[in-house]
Amino acid sequence: MRIGTRGSALALAQSGLVRSLLPGAEENELEVIETLGDRSPMASLRRFGGKGIFTKEIEEALLLGRIDLAVHSLKDLPTEITPGLRVAALLKREDPRDALISQSGAKLAELPKGSRIGTSSLRRRSQLLARRPDLVITDMRGNVPTRIARMEEGKFDAIVVAAAGLIRLNLLARATEVLDESVMLPAPGQGVLAIQIRDDDARAAAAIGKLHDEASAAEVTAEREMLASLGGGCLVPIGARARADKGRLSLTGFVGHPSGRPTMRRNAEGPVEAPEALGRSLGAALLAHGAQEILAVVRSDEVFP
Repeated sequence: MRIGTRGSALALAQSGLVRSLLPGAEENELEVIETLGDRSPMASLRRFGGKGIFTKEIEEALLLGRIDLAVHSLKDLPTEITPGLRVAALLKREDPRDALISQSGAKLAELPKGSRIGTSSLRRRSQLLARRPDLVITDMRGNVPTRIARMEEGKFDAIVVAAAGLIRLNLLARATEVLDESVMLPAPGQGVLAIQIRDDDARAAAAIGKLHDEASAAEVTAEREMLASLGGGCLVPIGARARADKGRLSLTGFVGHPSGRPTMRRNAEGPVEAPEALGRSLGAALLAHGAQEILAVVRSDEVFP
């Protein structure tokens, strides 16, 4: 099997994991594909418009038959399905929380006033400022080792990254604090790897079928359905976390302004067999309580000219 992947250390670790789990592991090949987001590693993601920044070129290679399957971080994959392709497996979820790495070893509550926090995520920015409006949030891109190196060079006092990425890179020990979800709700789909194939490729479907995790799939389906109902993408300040337990699915959603005010959280619960309905229901509740107004401002020039 030819496996399409981005070339960052994290992407290679993730695609290497999938490679090892497939039949005939040693014969499977990784093909590194550069995406638009990779070609401009220091530019603001908002410049590119958001959707498909890290996936479009990989999807094109899949459609053309250059690769047999693609490995994505699910949170990077647009909620709109690309015609001719499908997500055929969602792996068991890794820790979906965010992690703080500080230069001094101080936790979020302990950081001095005015500390510089590096993150390119409006979702993280909004939730950080909601709790600590005295912090200075600075846009930061690059892969995880690069972000850590820039912090150690003194450009930031702390950074916030996905705990799942640290785990897959064997860097979790670098985390000063894994942030509780009451403080920082993760991105929809965070911590889950998605394997994408062509619609008509029965061979690839058979090879990856056993890697699919139903509980993780139910959780992220609800989260991404909520995201889709809000018209969101990876660049808007929207968080979501679903939990499947004993036939029930609970879902918490977050929408916030990048300044930290206003923000809102709502919860909903339903049967695990109907994650789409649950996600749509919570999305509608958030819109009814003012999310539309917040997101309209975020998408305008009023926040980031």
